[in-house]
Amino acid sequence: MHIHAMSLGPLGTNCYIVYDQEEALIIDPGGDAEKVTQFLQDHHVTPIAILLTHAHFDHIGAVDGLRKAYHIDVYLHELEANWLEDASKNGSLLFTQKKVETERPDQFLYPRKMALGDFSFHVLHTPGHSPGSVTFVFTTEKFIISGDVLFQQGIGRTDLPGGDFQQLEKSIKESIYTLDDAFIVYPGHGPKTNIQFEKQYNPFFTV
Repeated sequence: MHIHAMSLGPLGTNCYIVYDQEEALIIDPGGDAEKVTQFLQDHHVTPIAILLTHAHFDHIGAVDGLRKAYHIDVYLHELEANWLEDASKNGSLLFTQKKVETERPDQFLYPRKMALGDFSFHVLHTPGHSPGSVTFVFTTEKFIISGDVLFQQGIGRTDLPGGDFQQLEKSIKESIYTLDDAFIVYPGHGPKTNIQFEKQYNPFFTV
């Protein structure tokens, strides 16, 4: 299994392509659908799903184009079920004055072990940055995709609608920090890190 990061959209959001020899998962396509498509074509892989850590505008900008191009399902936590179609809730109207909207998710995410094609991972509900924020945990490969929950020496902002600092602290300390220290963290913005480093050096939450 491979993971490839692409900086996409107006805020340079990290989109991740998790792929094997034939299939791929697209996680948080924030924009620039053509760049995602080009990567998939270059590597001769077919996407089977779009997974969203949450539904803020900078993580969903290419959802509409990719969903229609590949006829694949979009997965999102139920607490943000109507954010994709509402520019006021996903923040695009407030921050860019341009509407980013698409249809509702096809499937809901909730805490469980999931299998899509040959990919197996766990979904953790990690609210705080937004009500429906989730983290994808690839246990065998020892990495997580944390969205805007945990960054390298940073955390997601909690001053947006539905944000809650205490919830975010609980999500990080009781969910993410309980994973093995060796897990690599692929965040929604910025460079990758690992759990051991964040426990020691994250200025917001250390252990």
